[in-house]
Amino acid sequence: MGKKIIILGTAHPFRGGLAAYNERLAAEFIAEGEEVELVTFTMQYPPFLFPGTSQYSDQAAPIGLKIRELVNSINPFNWWRVGRMIKQEAPDILIIKFWLPFMAPCFGTIARIVKRNKKTRVVSILDNVIPHEKRIGDMQLIRYFVRSVDAFIAMSDSVMADLKKFDNQKPCILKPHPIYDNFGPAVNKESAIQQLGLAQGERYLLFFGFIRDYKGLDILIEAMADARIKALGIKAIIAGEFYTQAQPYLDLIKKCAVENSIILRTDFIPDDMVKYYFCASDIIVQPYKHATQSGVTQIGYHFEKPMIVTNVGGLAEIIPHGKAGYVVEVNAKSIADALVDFYANQREREMIEFVVQEKKKYAWGEMTKTIKSI
Repeated sequence: MGKKIIILGTAHPFRGGLAAYNERLAAEFIAEGEEVELVTFTMQYPPFLFPGTSQYSDQAAPIGLKIRELVNSINPFNWWRVGRMIKQEAPDILIIKFWLPFMAPCFGTIARIVKRNKKTRVVSILDNVIPHEKRIGDMQLIRYFVRSVDAFIAMSDSVMADLKKFDNQKPCILKPHPIYDNFGPAVNKESAIQQLGLAQGERYLLFFGFIRDYKGLDILIEAMADARIKALGIKAIIAGEFYTQAQPYLDLIKKCAVENSIILRTDFIPDDMVKYYFCASDIIVQPYKHATQSGVTQIGYHFEKPMIVTNVGGLAEIIPHGKAGYVVEVNAKSIADALVDFYANQREREMIEFVVQEKKKYAWGEMTKTIKSI
């Protein structure tokens, strides 16, 4: 008889990386013979707090997963009801993926109630502890959540260091983000370019994911203005929805005179299109100003793409410099230098060979084993 596991957090009908992660984790546990269900939201964010166009997926629900929509993130009476329900169901493990202090009251209250059954252990997978975009009250909210959890999995050294500011007694294991392999198999580059309606024979790099100021898109735009990059004729695909004001970036593109070398695809990218953006590209660029870790890196590994990351947070831990890609400083010249080396010295093939081997470290079975062992 397998363990009974409940994963509390984002899942279908909500969209995005958090839902993809929780659903993929559930599928792995099920494949291992565990009894798993996901408990997700009836309301994740109030509409006025959500920066994108929609919180909801237009894709079909994932096959083979039990998902219950129960949690209202801002209703304390709901937290008590859900907490008592899970307490009575008495799972062996309650898994909570934590990414934002806003969720601390909801998750922390539910976890406290569930633990009163003296059976369930609460494990939190930490995307972040201290958020990228800080607000008044964050530290108190984080402390409330941390105290409700029995054990932690940190996905980077920087996250583990942040956790120790709140708790250095409870078990915590460092385990990097597994590979996002739920976007389908790779396709050849020419087919991907055709699917996206792009010109064949061009060389494309990719900036992927929700656009927030800390992700450094402005730095990449400035790098594209480098005379060496213009001479190479590289095109940058910007694929992801703006979660910040778009106009400053559009103004910067015009100021840098790179309109002809930047391709904007700034609607939400549905799951069934992700593979085409990665497979059309030669290299993935993450010019983040600060970070903990990134699911984009693990999508890149799945599609066996070299990557350029900045030396912030846990990004450098995942990309061996000069082998799987480049670890560079947070400025346009460093990114341009890496791109010049990659294209002028034809590094793509040798880096792909390394990535193919390196990605074996990040299997989902390693994450499920860690959760059960902790």
